[in-house]
Amino acid sequence: MSDFLSGLRRSLTMLGLSTPPTPESLNVGMPAPGFTLTDEDKVPHHLSDYSGQWLVLYFYPKDNTPGCVREACAFRDDIGLFHERGARVVGISIDDADNHRKFIDKHNLPFTLLSDPEGRVAERYGAHSGMFGIAYAKRQTFLIDPEGVIRHIWRTVPLHGHAQDVIAVLESLR
Repeated sequence: MSDFLSGLRRSLTMLGLSTPPTPESLNVGMPAPGFTLTDEDKVPHHLSDYSGQWLVLYFYPKDNTPGCVREACAFRDDIGLFHERGARVVGISIDDADNHRKFIDKHNLPFTLLSDPEGRVAERYGAHSGMFGIAYAKRQTFLIDPEGVIRHIWRTVPLHGHAQDVIAVLESLR
């Protein structure tokens, strides 16, 4: 399978089409890629806004889809535990600010959702994907320390127990 993917990447590069970075291109111990994205109220946020605190940066495919609702509500239900550990939770998808606002209001989400409509930030984190010409962010989570260094990466995110796993890793690293 990896030979197939390598060949596909070469072919796309030869055609002048960009390919997303491989998951191996961003690793634990590396500085988190900077970003400027707008939130559900169209207010810009920068990675540097979270300097001095732990950041749980989670990418997800689409607002109000069953798996994304389950994931967001799990973070919502445990938000007090994240705050007790000095961590902020921020979600990123390709949805626009208006969709994010509806998603937040519908599910009483107490954290920020950022809009990455072109998938550029997801691409920098290796969380960009697409199928049949439709781009989306892969379900992945990054734990970033107060100095902006990636301390843990979940490239595969289970729909059950993920928020508790993030809390456990955060607790072990603090």
